[in-house]
Amino acid sequence: MKVLWISAVIAFVLDQASKYYVIHVLGVSQTNPIDVLPPLLNFRYGENRGINFGLGDGISVWLLIAIAIVICVGVLWWMWRHPQGRLANASAGLLIGGALANVLDRGLYGYVLDFLNMSCCGINNPFVFNVADIFIFAGAIGLVFFAKEDKPRKKGT
Repeated sequence: MKVLWISAVIAFVLDQASKYYVIHVLGVSQTNPIDVLPPLLNFRYGENRGINFGLGDGISVWLLIAIAIVICVGVLWWMWRHPQGRLANASAGLLIGGALANVLDRGLYGYVLDFLNMSCCGINNPFVFNVADIFIFAGAIGLVFFAKEDKPRKKGT
């Protein structure tokens, strides 16, 4: 479980640091987008008040925070009950760290701060996301590929 906690902290810190740098140091805002490697990578300011891709806009911030925390607790409980290898633990940590970084955003701002925009091959992607979203996605995919089925720990152990 040590790998889980380390990867969770790394994911959390990298997400929050990247948001601070892009928004506060580089000054990305709704009126000041930055083209980094157009069209592949652009910084565009976004406020995600829903779940993902603007879905669920209008859902209570506190409900979204509660759902994220329940998911994190569920993943932790599952990882404790079904011991996994290093890659599965790292994946769970990425998912939890990313989710908690977005929870912090919702608690501070009332929305998740997004700034990454990627387009390619003549397709103009209107959506923005953040580093935590990458970690959440990578962690979930990692759990699919690296988690093994195992007998749960017996009660009292």
